[in-house]
Amino acid sequence: MNKHNQKHLTISDRLYIEQELLQKTSFKAIAKVLHKDPTTISKEVKRARILISRDRFARKCRLCYFYDSCSDRNLCRKIKEHPIFNTCGPLCKKCYRWNPQDECPNFLEFTCHKCTKAPYVCNSCPKHRTCFLEHYIYDAKKAQRLYEQTLSKSREGINMTPEELQELNDLISPLILKGQPLSHIFAVHADEIPVCRRTLYNYLDQRVFQARNIDLPRRVRYKKRKKTSEPRKNKNLQQVYRNKRTYVDFERFMDAHPDLDVVEMDTVKGGRDKGKCLLTLLFRSCSFMIVILMSDCTQRSVIKAINDLTEVLGIRTFKKYFPVILTDNGSEFKNPWDIEKTESGTHRTYVFYCDPYVSNQKGRLEKNHEYIRYVIPKGRSMYRYTQEDINLMTSHINSTARDSLNGATPFDLAALLLDKKIPALAGQFKVSPDEVMLKPELIEHRDHSKEAAHE
Repeated sequence: MNKHNQKHLTISDRLYIEQELLQKTSFKAIAKVLHKDPTTISKEVKRARILISRDRFARKCRLCYFYDSCSDRNLCRKIKEHPIFNTCGPLCKKCYRWNPQDECPNFLEFTCHKCTKAPYVCNSCPKHRTCFLEHYIYDAKKAQRLYEQTLSKSREGINMTPEELQELNDLISPLILKGQPLSHIFAVHADEIPVCRRTLYNYLDQRVFQARNIDLPRRVRYKKRKKTSEPRKNKNLQQVYRNKRTYVDFERFMDAHPDLDVVEMDTVKGGRDKGKCLLTLLFRSCSFMIVILMSDCTQRSVIKAINDLTEVLGIRTFKKYFPVILTDNGSEFKNPWDIEKTESGTHRTYVFYCDPYVSNQKGRLEKNHEYIRYVIPKGRSMYRYTQEDINLMTSHINSTARDSLNGATPFDLAALLLDKKIPALAGQFKVSPDEVMLKPELIEHRDHSKEAAHE
């Protein structure tokens, strides 16, 4: 017998139980075939058995223990007050107006004890179809229907007291309103939340919290995707800057140098104006991200940002932690020669390019851009922001726990895998879990203060 079989009984299992009850098979023998414990079969039969009540049209005398041998006659004549005095037939048990339970001196109600012990039902009794006593029957189809109703009912509603629900609301809602994802909340407060994440989503659907679904960034429905068209003809393959720097070359290089870390690089643009934009660099090993604010999205600005980062960290640190850079085919990255070397001509990194229109080849960075869009929505201009604002935003992003990191934050892994001075030199600091905010208000209030000072 498989003692670890904790699965629910199926309709086929219940049909087998019903069939074996007709054959007077013991619970132990049934359980052995179904790989269950005998108590499981016993509980199933007692829980799902159907009570068959006494036939209301049956004669009351049939319930008497002495019915077959009873020969009483004219008992009503012995009771002068009886309304049917001197009107009944010769045999009392055949009189339809006679109530032996109240007036027959010899009436003894017959009771059957078969349902008080195993198998607790009368399926195997040959007289159960004509029996006038209360008895039980096990029906597999009705048992399955009862099981499904119980299963559905047990999962409806809210299985918490109003006090517990209010306590959970006081914990969850303020964090959600700050823009924190549920993955981060569960990673930090798993011991304080008495329900699973799926249940919490159901409670949000039922609007029992102060926070609503609209406050969850990933709960918004996406537009229906268009039908994928044929792949575009790739003209970049013939361009010089991609020579020996394609994604195939990147895979071959990493196979030959598996110990080297990979940094994914991309840009995040603001509004339609050609103003400020963000250069993002993400370490694959720990998902730690560095964001640099640039004056415009050009090759000159990208090279200047890389040179400034090299100067701040030092050439040795840069070569150690930025050995390989993987980026896309944007026009701002089409000068790999100046990215790979310093102004003095010292080699500092290797640059490779993803295949055109295949953004999942640097999917970690693309996913991380989603956190930036929580704070800086798409289409919003960045002309108001400073590098201090961007560092504050990046500090909150890197302090957010991730499911992909098993509940850890990029800051936690960066402390183990990167030089400790990299976050500090990048202007970042670790934020307390409950203080993490991924809303535009994080840096918008700084804009108002700057505008007021300017005026």
